[in-house]
Amino acid sequence: MLRIKASALQKIIAQAERDYPYETCGLLLGKAYEDVRIAFGAYETPNANKDRKHDRYEIDPKDYMKAEEKAKQFGLEIVGVYHSHPDHPDRPSQTDEERAFEGFSYIIVSVSKGKVVSYRSWELKDGKFVEEPIDIFG
Repeated sequence: MLRIKASALQKIIAQAERDYPYETCGLLLGKAYEDVRIAFGAYETPNANKDRKHDRYEIDPKDYMKAEEKAKQFGLEIVGVYHSHPDHPDRPSQTDEERAFEGFSYIIVSVSKGKVVSYRSWELKDGKFVEEPIDIFG
C-alpha cells in the first residue's frame, strides 16, 4: 500500500499537466515499512530521455543522488517513482515493468489533452506489476 501526502500528490499532478505532452518524472520521498510506503514529498527530476520524451522517461543518476541527499536531510528515503503517460492509460508499459525494482511504489499519471484524468500506484512483485491501494492523507 502507498500512503501519500495530499500536497505531494498535488505537486505530481501539477507537474504532469505542466509537462504535457511529454512524460514527466520524479521520486517519492518518505519511509518504507513492511506492508506500506509513506510518501511525504515528491522530488521533481527532469526527464533525461532526450530522444523519446513523449513516451519514455529516464532519471539521471545524478538527480537520483540529489534526491537521496534531500531525503536524508529530513530523515527520509526514496520509496518510489512517479511518471506520466501522456494520452495513454495509467497502466505500466512493458518498458516500465522491465526497468522497475521491487520494494518501490510506482505512481503512473494519465494525462489527456493537458489534464490529469487518473492515476494509480503499482508495485513490482515477482517481476510483475500489481496495483496497490493509495491512501491520501494530510
